[in-house]
Amino acid sequence: MPSRPPSIAKILNPFDPRCGSTHHPSPIIIHIILYHYYSTHHYYSIAMFSFAASALSRTTLRSSSVISSRFFHVTGADLAKLNVEGLAKMVNLEGQNVLMRVDLNVPLSKEDDVTVTDDTRLRAIVPTAKFLLDKGANVILCSHFGRPKGEIIETGKNGRLNPVVPHLRTLLGTDVTKVDDCMGPDVEVAASKLTRGQVLLLENTRFHAGETKNDEVLAAGLGKLADYFVMDAFGTAHRAHSSTEGVAKHMKMAAAGYLLDKELKFLKGAVDSPNRPLCAIVGGAKVSTKIPVIESLIEKCDTILIGGGMIFTFYKALGYDIGASLVENDMVELAGKLMKKAEEKGVKLILPTDVILADKFDNDANTAVARADEISGEWMGLDIGPETLETFAEEIGKSNTIVFNGPMGVFEMSNFANGTVTVAELMAKATERGAITIVGGGDSVAAVNQAGLGDKVSHISTGGGASLELLEGKELPGVAALNDV
Repeated sequence: MPSRPPSIAKILNPFDPRCGSTHHPSPIIIHIILYHYYSTHHYYSIAMFSFAASALSRTTLRSSSVISSRFFHVTGADLAKLNVEGLAKMVNLEGQNVLMRVDLNVPLSKEDDVTVTDDTRLRAIVPTAKFLLDKGANVILCSHFGRPKGEIIETGKNGRLNPVVPHLRTLLGTDVTKVDDCMGPDVEVAASKLTRGQVLLLENTRFHAGETKNDEVLAAGLGKLADYFVMDAFGTAHRAHSSTEGVAKHMKMAAAGYLLDKELKFLKGAVDSPNRPLCAIVGGAKVSTKIPVIESLIEKCDTILIGGGMIFTFYKALGYDIGASLVENDMVELAGKLMKKAEEKGVKLILPTDVILADKFDNDANTAVARADEISGEWMGLDIGPETLETFAEEIGKSNTIVFNGPMGVFEMSNFANGTVTVAELMAKATERGAITIVGGGDSVAAVNQAGLGDKVSHISTGGGASLELLEGKELPGVAALNDV
């Protein structure tokens, strides 16, 4: 363990033009990169990260009166839960069993139902797992896999976790032993025989029907395997399941892993204490799935940009003809209320002024560009138009914190992906100038990765529903169950 942090010069080139100066790095860039460095080089605490970023920023920009407003803030509430480093400071983990809830839901090849085709989620658990192993803990990995609904399925996306074992061995650099259940006498024996720095993988938790019902018997069974619990599966933190919420009650202490800790700090920090102006880009097909998010964002944002199929429900609320475009008639009145609420709050809620129309739902359909109030007949809107993208570019360019959730059109079809890809590119440009840019889970993540820009934004959330609920301001059960600090 190093005795002091490395020189900032080894982490960041201060003359990089992205820093906004030929002499000193921007505090925002410092903050993001130091967070990434200290969260992946686990022997430093988040406290050290905050101290280093603040101290360096004071040194480089001491005369600036806007230093504090340039930082990405984390509120006291975000720091209220114990994280894995805090756990290690409070407890000697040498030889202790630690149950680590992770998300091992990786895609498998359709050809053999065994080959892992994308190990992104496996790599995501490595920092926390290695930190625990370095502390001498015995790590017991716990995850669901698909939706077997209480059945034992041998192979496939709802089956056993056997396919991930070879990858975990390689990524963790140690042997990984797997058992064929997640509770019971045999599993308890296997857990009791673990010695310093060993890894045990439990079977698919959803082979037990009680998992999704937060069954107390399953929670207690998991609790018999370890004294300490680390939650690092953000994608399931919004579910009160036995392995995410219930099990924490049977542990001496429960803490957040690096992945979960980072998600909380970025997503909650973005909306609770942003570097303003704060802009939210909200897309997707249906208003109904985004209503709570939009309502919450109206209370917190300076600007909200709306895209995706949901725009036609808003257009209908404005009295526009929408042709054959997607609409939720039962949500029209509510869409009108959302626009009125935004106006009353002084929030700019901006709808597209033009759209890309198609004469059928097909990538090879005939297309046309039309103003939002000029749609008619059998034409349907499948993407936002060029004039809208100019407006969105202007608003994104003025914002210092930008949250992107949901595609702007039918991005799965190449001829209707331009709106989503362009917004992703605008996010990347905003990151370069020092803005905090967050992609909030779900289809928007797929869209950004499809555009090859996944590494060009500040943070990509690993959770779909969890991201939405956090942006809504809800408390996630898998987080609420953790120890306070």
